[in-house]
Amino acid sequence: MDSTSSTIDDEVAVDLTPVLKLYKSGRVQRLAGTEVLPPSLDPKTNVESKDVVISEEHNISARLFIPKTNYPPTQKLPLLVYIHGGAFCIETPFSPNYHNYLNSVTSLANVIGVSVHYRRAPEHPVPTGHEDSWLALKWVASHVGGNGSDEWLNQYADFEKVFLGGDSAGANIAHHLSIRVGKENLGWCKT
Repeated sequence: MDSTSSTIDDEVAVDLTPVLKLYKSGRVQRLAGTEVLPPSLDPKTNVESKDVVISEEHNISARLFIPKTNYPPTQKLPLLVYIHGGAFCIETPFSPNYHNYLNSVTSLANVIGVSVHYRRAPEHPVPTGHEDSWLALKWVASHVGGNGSDEWLNQYADFEKVFLGGDSAGANIAHHLSIRVGKENLGWCKT
């Protein structure tokens, strides 16, 4: 590598410390929200999680959470689709904060949790996260009738009780999704 490309790669174009730095070369350095936890069975909450791919092409995935206290459930469980925060540019469903939060909510509310992983800015500017989350919500809706690709949703999700939630940027996306659900029928609600 010559000194010119090294210098350009090291020149900061936008410094949003403590969140991220964007370099003139286009490289993004996330300074927060980069730690990840694997899916697991949480011994404190007795919630199991797993990761699913929604779109390989667009790198959209989700982490699913299911309470294991009374497993298998004797009745279908409400469904919480949760969109993580992080200013549209940091954090993921795999971050310790969101993984642990969904473990807790899933256990306390006795719901199935679907925590959406959308592509983040600045590489994928707004409204990419909104569109990715819409695709994720359509993937969830594909399980109505028990014919989707995920067995937890096919067998245990009550599509008469679907809730959208999120915080920060995720709350913005969840709000957008709720308006869009009102305009476009996804098969689980009556419009």
